[in-house]
Amino acid sequence: MLELLYDFRFPQDLLDILLVSFICYRLLLIIKGTRALRMMVGIGVLLGVLLAANQFGLHTLDWLVTSFWSQIVLALIILFAPEIRRGLAQFGRIPFAHLLSPGENAHTVDEVVRAAVAMASNKIGGILVIERETRLLDIVEVGTRMDALVSKDVLLAIFNPASPIHDGAAILHGGRVVAAGCFLPIALRVKDPSLGTRHRAAIGLTEETDALALVISEETGNITLASGGTLIRSLDGPSLRNELNRLLGEGPVPGLWVPRLRGWYPERDQP
Repeated sequence: MLELLYDFRFPQDLLDILLVSFICYRLLLIIKGTRALRMMVGIGVLLGVLLAANQFGLHTLDWLVTSFWSQIVLALIILFAPEIRRGLAQFGRIPFAHLLSPGENAHTVDEVVRAAVAMASNKIGGILVIERETRLLDIVEVGTRMDALVSKDVLLAIFNPASPIHDGAAILHGGRVVAAGCFLPIALRVKDPSLGTRHRAAIGLTEETDALALVISEETGNITLASGGTLIRSLDGPSLRNELNRLLGEGPVPGLWVPRLRGWYPERDQP
């Protein structure tokens, strides 16, 4: 142990460790909330099976996994092609987003509350998703990409019944509306059979991510906020504002505190 310490080159090795840690951290941020993370878990399971086969002398299983492993590099390139492009586009962009002004938080909450109350009074249905730590890249990609400042008028225009994207969800990030008309994962196991598609989608999304989902019912005009797979129902303007401030006030929230970080979401790939 002492010999290892004697061989430790303090400046060079420390810098080496810090750089490798930073790269690994950025890679984890890039794949967080995407299908790439689930694929990485599957690859980790295969690696565990390979090690177990070697350990316990399971020759047939070892041969099978080893044969697959020889093609893993090509498989990774094919499976992770979108994530690789996204990672190259994002790597190194503004790592200190949480240091920016929290004034964007208050502005976004205020506009969301105003829009929700107006939609509820007119029984205009809609679902607003406030992104937090978990990136919702897969969901944004299948929607209609936007780059608009969060405001009551913009949100009302999106969810106007005459709008072609009013049925989907609007994704908010960094004080901006980054996408609309997005489809969310539906929760299959819901105890309340009276819940509609929007409420089930809000539960499904908030069960899988740390995002907040705000649902306005077009049948009843009720406002419901979903967080962690739990619904907070029958909200009015003041109570909605209090809940949003409570849920978003526990430290920096990149989905609200970063003003106009263009390029945080990669541009849609051109055909």
